[in-house]
Amino acid sequence: MSRIPTPEEAFEIIKQYNTEPFHLEHAQIVSRVMGEFAKEYDPERVDFWRTVGMLHDIDFERWPEQHCVKADELLRELNMDEALIHAVVSHGWGICSQVEPTLYMEKVLYATDELTGLIGAAARMRPTGLEGMDAKSLNKKFKDKKFAAGCSRDVIRKGAEMLGMELSELFERTIAAMQA
Repeated sequence: MSRIPTPEEAFEIIKQYNTEPFHLEHAQIVSRVMGEFAKEYDPERVDFWRTVGMLHDIDFERWPEQHCVKADELLRELNMDEALIHAVVSHGWGICSQVEPTLYMEKVLYATDELTGLIGAAARMRPTGLEGMDAKSLNKKFKDKKFAAGCSRDVIRKGAEMLGMELSELFERTIAAMQA
């Protein structure tokens, strides 16, 4: 029988494959953001959304060139639920995975994974961090292609489109989720 770990159990699993503080923090941030979106869209399954967010980069630190492919293998070896595996692997759609995000939750992960990196980088540049950050100030950083160049603007745009949101709305909601 397949399983779905709690977010806390998922963090322990992540630590078996990731040791870099940045990767561990990213997993926790994405997990919290997913949980905040779930409160509105799928309140019965907040922990599931958080677990998906926690596990989404399980393979990235050790196998960056096999990202999402190795995640699929690892999660199957760990006997994880098929819905969880699909959600994790779909966040790399069009980049390192052919698995398309179809569920709203998967689209949220796709859209916010890169965006949390951009927001985090912008917060580090501000004396007040996330406090007082808004979509307008983030949009300036978004338009500067040299700022946080590793965060794909195309993925963020495509994610907003898949969610039926304007970029500014996705920015505001993700900033609010990170502040929560």
